Amino acid sequence: MNDILKSLERTILERREAEPDKSYVASLRAKGRAKMAEKLGEEAIETVIAAVQDDRAAMTGEAADLLFHLMVLLGDMDLSIDDVTAELARREGLSGLDEKAARGAD
Repeated sequence: MNDILKSLERTILERREAEPDKSYVASLRAKGRAKMAEKLGEEAIETVIAAVQDDRAAMTGEAADLLFHLMVLLGDMDLSIDDVTAELARREGLSGLDEKAARGAD
């Protein structure tokens, strides 16, 4: 699975520099980070709706859209999927409740 995410990440980074009328990624980038974040939010809502409706096919597609838009936004912030997986690895073995409480203490 990580291979496809790394491949997608490379594609997103390559397409950021394209002409906005030739690449969806470039068109998002041209509209700015706020638009990228808005698209991520829209995809998150659509994912929630698919889950609530117990629609597995829609959930799969919406989850893919959500990951894609998250990776576009991460790339715009000079973050990578490796940064995210490193954070997940750091949290591994921690109680979710303890980890959440520790974040609140910061």
